[in-house]
Amino acid sequence: MAEEVYESDLINMVIGTHMSIAKGIVKTAENVVKMNADTMQIFSRNPRGSNYKDPTVKEAEEFQRIRREAGFGAILAHAPYTMNLASAKPEVYEFACTVIREDVTRMDRLGIENLVFHPGSHTGIGAEAGIQNIIAGLDQAITGKENITVLLETMSGKGTEIGWRFEELKAIRDGVSHPERIGICLDTCHVFAAGYDIVNNLDGVLEEFDKVLGLELLRAIHLNDSMMPFGSRKDRHAVIGGGEIGIEALLNVMRHPKLKDLPFYLETPLDDAGHKEEIARLRDLA
Repeated sequence: MAEEVYESDLINMVIGTHMSIAKGIVKTAENVVKMNADTMQIFSRNPRGSNYKDPTVKEAEEFQRIRREAGFGAILAHAPYTMNLASAKPEVYEFACTVIREDVTRMDRLGIENLVFHPGSHTGIGAEAGIQNIIAGLDQAITGKENITVLLETMSGKGTEIGWRFEELKAIRDGVSHPERIGICLDTCHVFAAGYDIVNNLDGVLEEFDKVLGLELLRAIHLNDSMMPFGSRKDRHAVIGGGEIGIEALLNVMRHPKLKDLPFYLETPLDDAGHKEEIARLRDLA
C-alpha cells in the first residue's frame, strides 16, 4: 500500500539548522537571521570534549533581543557526543552525569527551550542495566523546577546503542522522577536506519510512536537524509534528497498533520551557505 502524500499546509513552518557557536552566541543568532531560518540548534559545549564558555550577561541579553525581534521558534541545544549516561565505567559515567547536570542548568539559564542528548551505549552490560544508569543520571540533573525540557533522541541502533526502539525511550521516561521534563526528538535518518519505514509507512510509524510513547511527547524533528539503507543500523547523515530516504519522503514528514507544527532542525553535512540553500529549497518545495 502506497504511503499517503500530504498536501502542503506549512504557513507556520519552523525550520533551522545546526549552528556553530565558536564566535559566540550573538554572532550565531545574527547568522540565523541572515540564513532566513526560524530557529537553530547549537552544541551545549564542545561536542568532542568537555570545555565550554558561557556568554556574558550582556551577550545573553543581546542574544535574547535578537531572537525575540526575529521571532525564533524553540531553540534546541545538543549535549556533547562524548557523554555516555548508559556506561558502566565509573569515570565515563561520572563525566556524563556532570555534563548533563551542568548543561541542564546552563541552557535553562540561557532560556533555551530544549536540550537533546543521545541516550548512550551500554557497552555490554545489557540494555536494561544501561537504561537504569540513564535514569539515575537524569535524576541527578533534573529537579522538576526547570523550564527546559530534556529530549531523548531516537537512535539508529549501531553497536550497543540504547534508544533505537521506542520501547527503550519509554522505559527511560517512565523510570525518571520528573517525566514531565522529558520529551523526544525524532531523527529521520536514525529511525530509518533503525528499521522504522518512514518512506513507505509514515502513518504506521507515527501510530506506533503514539501507542508506545504518545505523540504529545514529540518536541523536535532532526530532518536528515540517510547515506545508509533502510534497517542498516548505521548512522550516516546525507543532504536532503541525496540519500536513501529521498526528498519526497522528507517533505511528507514536514507536511504530515501530526508533525507540521513541530520545529525541524537540519543536521546535514553542509556549511552555513549550503544550509541556507537547503532551507530555501525546502520552503519552496514544501
